Amino acid sequence: MAERSEIECWLTDMDGVLVHENDAIPGASELLAGWEEAGLPYLVLTNNSIFTARDLSARLRASGLHVPEDRIWTSALATADFLAAQVPGGSAFVIGEAGILTALHDAGFIMTETDPDFVVVGETRNYSFEAITKAIRLIDGGARFIVTNPDATGPSAEGPLPATGAIAALITKATGREPYVVGKPNPMMFRSALNKIGAHSKRTGMIGDRMDTDIVAGIEAGLHTVLVLTGISDRAEIEKYPFRPDEVVGSVADLLPEKR
Repeated sequence: MAERSEIECWLTDMDGVLVHENDAIPGASELLAGWEEAGLPYLVLTNNSIFTARDLSARLRASGLHVPEDRIWTSALATADFLAAQVPGGSAFVIGEAGILTALHDAGFIMTETDPDFVVVGETRNYSFEAITKAIRLIDGGARFIVTNPDATGPSAEGPLPATGAIAALITKATGREPYVVGKPNPMMFRSALNKIGAHSKRTGMIGDRMDTDIVAGIEAGLHTVLVLTGISDRAEIEKYPFRPDEVVGSVADLLPEKR
């Protein structure tokens, strides 16, 4: 496994690593600027499939972070990349918003409610009983069941909201069919990100705030893993898992060159 000084490319989670809600985490701007200045390829990864890369780039810019949209890799983009390789020019019935709809459209997919190749469930704040019922019937009819990410809940100002994983569980209960989940912790999302920037796992680092998604997937993809303590997982949680990150740091500020 490469040491941090040997890393030539970086993947990093977004929420809990670079930003909290709409506020940049101290050190994030400097870290990103350092990668740009050094010419290091990098991607910001997120399981969020609601928004397009352009939307997320604008959100980060409002937080004071400059991340071009081509440096953002979402579970929606990874899903579209995977499905386009499986059935080029295929068709899908989609439960989701702009992120997944745009990604599939750009990948050459046709959106249809009639005999689709896939039923794709992504993130949305407007799950409808009608759409879920349609998805169940299409899966029963032979459509393959794909989910952008496994997160059971998502955050909101009012508290947790049911998310993709919760809706997928409902559909699984009704159909008896388990979905194929593309986003983290599936290491496929990392491998597709590596392919996008032409990186090799042995020389790539992954920065994340969750042991159960970022770190385990990074380990399974063969990456140098760094857990930051500004998000979900804390030091006590590390002890619950049989695997360990290569590094544990307080925040991305500890990854700046002068901190080495």
